[in-house]
Amino acid sequence: MKKKVLALLLTTSMVATLVGCGSNDTPATGDTNDTEADADVEEDADADVEEDTDADADVEAAADEPWSGTVTVWSPQEDQDAGWLSAQCDAFNEAHPDWDITFEYGVCPEGDAKTNVTADVESAADVYMYANDNIPGLVAANALAELGGTYLDYVTSTNSESMAASVTYNDAVYGFPFTSNTWFMYYDKSVFSEDDVKSLETMLEKGKVAFPVSNSWYYQAFYVANGCTFFGDGTDESAGIDFSGDKAAAVTNYLIELLNNPNFMDDTDCAAGLAGMQNGTVNAIFSGTWITDDVKEALGDNMGVAALPTVTIDGNEGQMKAFLGSKAIGVNPNAENPQVAMALAAYLASEEAQKAHYDMRGVLPANINVDVAGDAVAEAVADTMVVSSIVQPLTSKMDAYWQDYCNIGKLIVNGEITSANAAEQTEAANTAMNSDVAE
Repeated sequence: MKKKVLALLLTTSMVATLVGCGSNDTPATGDTNDTEADADVEEDADADVEEDTDADADVEAAADEPWSGTVTVWSPQEDQDAGWLSAQCDAFNEAHPDWDITFEYGVCPEGDAKTNVTADVESAADVYMYANDNIPGLVAANALAELGGTYLDYVTSTNSESMAASVTYNDAVYGFPFTSNTWFMYYDKSVFSEDDVKSLETMLEKGKVAFPVSNSWYYQAFYVANGCTFFGDGTDESAGIDFSGDKAAAVTNYLIELLNNPNFMDDTDCAAGLAGMQNGTVNAIFSGTWITDDVKEALGDNMGVAALPTVTIDGNEGQMKAFLGSKAIGVNPNAENPQVAMALAAYLASEEAQKAHYDMRGVLPANINVDVAGDAVAEAVADTMVVSSIVQPLTSKMDAYWQDYCNIGKLIVNGEITSANAAEQTEAANTAMNSDVAE
């Protein structure tokens, strides 16, 4: 059975933060040296807190002791094929001569972490990568450890506010972001100018645009552009999801009209658009960093990258906004040695490791100190984060959106939602979605 002492470790680390003894430096070993600060806290605490603090001190002292054992790490196959994961783990081992670690690697795409880890939490990886929308399910299953102390300081001091927010759930931070997870626009610079791509209407006058109308991770950008909201500012669950009334019906009608435009096509399965760009029949597509190499191959020096354009719906111009999330590295609270696991997770998200991730695989860093100046994709992602994105809400109640609204786009594409029933169908979907949110 794996030891369950991480909560004690994190309590000690969080006490260090409260009394001002934390460091903003990248944590190297997970050790904290705050015995005097702990003593000051104990003087003002009641007997129960004193007992807890004493227990924390015992665990903290144990963190300096030599340890030999196995740490299991799960990552996408690509990180292992490129040699990035093994190189970082080997370097971590060398940096900690008192820890003799044997690494075992398993394959788990970030988006599948919740499914794979929660299937058997105690037997799952000690350290694993995950997409941030997995956080609510992982936390509910006691499969993801909360950060405190210098680890918390590191996340908040080396990431943008939006990246830190992407791993914040119920006022606690879970895991170390290592890259953003959003989408933006690729376009052919021989067809569109930098000014053209600021407006979707302008683009549709000059070239062929593909967009995944049938994919709910994407088409919400049109609804948000016209005033629809997720949980108010994204954090107020009581506000529900507001895709109601004329503002939402207008978007549904707009999407119907778009599909009738000869210069627009539904990017089915997010693949048709790339194929069209490769054969020259499509001039702009919307996707993420994972297709950069394919677009470069298709367009060469004509590859342009930009944040999302504005769109004019029912006479009103609004900014399309993509969901913004992150991919992060987390720790299983059931790890045999939580000290080692947490230190490793921090190391894999360190500035040096993120730079190596970028150099070896083109994974854009989340760490604001990693220099990727001159990278057009990195600049487009930065612009998207600032002007054309909303943080994807971290709540299990988002399931209502995926379950009850995800078919709207497909029904529009299939012709089952028409201008005659758009308002009725849109309102019905909103009602069903918020009924599930309230449950």
